Amino acid sequence: MVRRACWTTAAPICAPRLSPSEACLLDDWMRTVEDNAVLLLIVAVSAAFAWILLPFHGAVLWAVIAAILFAPWHRHILKAMRGRPNLAALALVAIIIAIVILPMTMIAASLTQEALAFYARVQSGQLDLAEFFRQVHDLLPAWTLRFLDRVGLASIDAVQKKLVVALMAGSQSIAAQALTIGQSTFEFFANLFVMLYLLFFLLRDADVLSRRIGEAIPLRRDQQQAFLLKFTIVIRATVKGNMLVALLQGSLGGLIFWLLGIGAPLLWAVVMAFFSLVPAVGAGLIWLPVAFYLLVTGAIWQGVVLIVFGALVIGLVDNILRPILVGKDTKMPDYVVLISTLGGISAFGLNGFVIGPVIAAMFIATWDMFSASRQVAAG
Repeated sequence: MVRRACWTTAAPICAPRLSPSEACLLDDWMRTVEDNAVLLLIVAVSAAFAWILLPFHGAVLWAVIAAILFAPWHRHILKAMRGRPNLAALALVAIIIAIVILPMTMIAASLTQEALAFYARVQSGQLDLAEFFRQVHDLLPAWTLRFLDRVGLASIDAVQKKLVVALMAGSQSIAAQALTIGQSTFEFFANLFVMLYLLFFLLRDADVLSRRIGEAIPLRRDQQQAFLLKFTIVIRATVKGNMLVALLQGSLGGLIFWLLGIGAPLLWAVVMAFFSLVPAVGAGLIWLPVAFYLLVTGAIWQGVVLIVFGALVIGLVDNILRPILVGKDTKMPDYVVLISTLGGISAFGLNGFVIGPVIAAMFIATWDMFSASRQVAAG
């Protein structure tokens, strides 16, 4: 028979008297329920917070990246200003605006002018792409012509029709983009303001934020340090390494285009720099077809010079500097860097060249941590 302890109320309520072991089990069960509820609440609130930050994910990402990259500068400035955090953070933000934001804005303005001029040349017929395709078609071997015939591109007329359709689609796309240029400009400056505003507080409160993040992450101290160190190294190596390679390859490509008299050298320099962000692809996707175009159209020495310069100078930058600046620090295989970069760009746009390798590095670091924990437990 179960003994019951009763309390006298308006309506008697009786509850069973639990043994100490039963009370301990009930207490553990209640704590488990409370812990799960807290964990569920954390996940739900964090997901909601990430959702409201989604429109500014690029601004948040680059604010974090800038805070990591310029952290050594901030420490020197803070020491020079005798420990005044507000003034040191504000000074560094002003320096970043002067050496990064303003030059990029000027380059973007010049790039827009060159892009419009290049598009006008195509529309006016000064740059005859159809004639280029005709000349290339005449130089192709028989087996290539048979392959093009299977895909419906053996006829010059078919190529011209597809070219006209592509140009019309491009014109319509440009016209559609022109209608939203005001909105895009507003969004750009809004994101820029959010990035700089957030960067100020990330620099000023770096120690407090790092300590609170360390307290919140449910890992041992050594695991936290290894994980955060890996994150910082990958951010610095990916951004600094890829940016430096892209800057060098784009600058060299634009320089040789300008020396050879190829139109819109700044436009092509930026395009080559963009493709340089992708490992194993690089600027060759731009300078090689242009060199082929020069050879086909009779500019033999210009085409030969461009091929030699592209292979020996532009390609050398990618083959030598990228493994040193990116692969060496991240300690990731080249194929992982390539796949994660391409996947990141596909999923997140231009920001993906940073997000992809970071996710890959965190994936490897997490599994290394798990393997190490299993080995310690087994030992």
